[in-house]
Amino acid sequence: MTSSHGPSEGRIGLPSASALYIAAVLGTGILVLPGLAADAAGPASILAVGIVSIFSIPLAGTFAALAARYPDGGGVATFVRLALGATAARATAYIFFLGAGIGAPVVAVLGGEYLAAFTGMPREWAGFVGMGFFVVALGLAWIGLRVSSAVQLGLTALLVAIVVLVVASGVPAAEPARLEPFLPNGWAGVGVAISLFVWAFSGWEAITHWAGEFRNPRRTLPLATAIAIVVVGASYLALQVVTVLVGVGGGGAVPLFDLVSLTIPGFGPAIVTAVAMIVILGVLNVYIPAFGNLVASLGRDGDLPRWFAKGGEPGGVPRRALLLVAVQCFVYLGIYLLLQADLTSFVLVQTASMATVYLLGVIAAVRLLERYSVGWWMAVVSVLLVAGLVTLAGAHLVVPAILALAAVAVTVVKRARARTPKEPVDV
Repeated sequence: MTSSHGPSEGRIGLPSASALYIAAVLGTGILVLPGLAADAAGPASILAVGIVSIFSIPLAGTFAALAARYPDGGGVATFVRLALGATAARATAYIFFLGAGIGAPVVAVLGGEYLAAFTGMPREWAGFVGMGFFVVALGLAWIGLRVSSAVQLGLTALLVAIVVLVVASGVPAAEPARLEPFLPNGWAGVGVAISLFVWAFSGWEAITHWAGEFRNPRRTLPLATAIAIVVVGASYLALQVVTVLVGVGGGGAVPLFDLVSLTIPGFGPAIVTAVAMIVILGVLNVYIPAFGNLVASLGRDGDLPRWFAKGGEPGGVPRRALLLVAVQCFVYLGIYLLLQADLTSFVLVQTASMATVYLLGVIAAVRLLERYSVGWWMAVVSVLLVAGLVTLAGAHLVVPAILALAAVAVTVVKRARARTPKEPVDV
């Protein structure tokens, strides 16, 4: 594991680091969550966005502080290993890779849904389009982080510009009367909306896997985090206000497409399709390399075959690990299409897994960060906030619970093998 004492000679500076953060956190949520949240909580979904935005500040700050001090491809799993031991780290890695990774097909298929809505092709083809997104993102990751980060900077700049255009176009069609009734589904609806928006504001952890590639991470990470908090929070709040005031819900597969079709009926569909393409490529361009670095770190630490570790060092390209990531992506996509799964259910399983990873990460931060420092206080606050998010996850916690039990089982097997006397070797 690399140390953060002194400036890093990484290849990613502040502009690209900020772009990676914004893309990871803003992500695919803008394509579907404003509509889903509006259906769940009505106008009070605006309140849900504000609550999650505020919650994300100490959480983002905590992970920035950890990544700046312990830049390593293992990300949160590395922090947990240092603070809580190998079994907890293994559980963190499994939950992130196998639990949170269940959101990968949702990301890819969403792109296919939007392209289908624009071109008129059958929706059944959305899954095949999703495969194409995976191939492109895996190809960028295979080339290496230098190319990926440069592409990311351009994608994120386009994304933010188009979000501004979409919001501005919705203002003339806004009707303040739609703010009543403010709580049509009560506070329970707000709770569901908050759980959904955990997807929207997840991503702070993904960048920890890239920390070893940042120039001077102690300076770059806090600044990039601050920029991302402002841009992402403002974007989601503006989109949610427009969604509510224009009256677009999440009943359709492409709610942002429906919104822009109302506000910019002429060329709106082309704009929103461009948004979808930018978002999907941007998010996959962040998460696939992050998963690759995580798999490589698991190989390095003995939680996967060491064959996967090659290329996981700072500046390397973990191509062997990316092969396993590719298998994960296409298997989950196949399951999603085979089961014809409900989008909201997949999102809630992913957010339950992310909330569990966050809880383990912030508990580790309380132990690792200097007591009474700014980062330590943010970690303490984050423990309380994330514990609340975990409670909201409810029955969907069964997936991270099963993966945690699998991590414990691996520990039991390893210890049993270690205690077993080795047979004498015949000479």
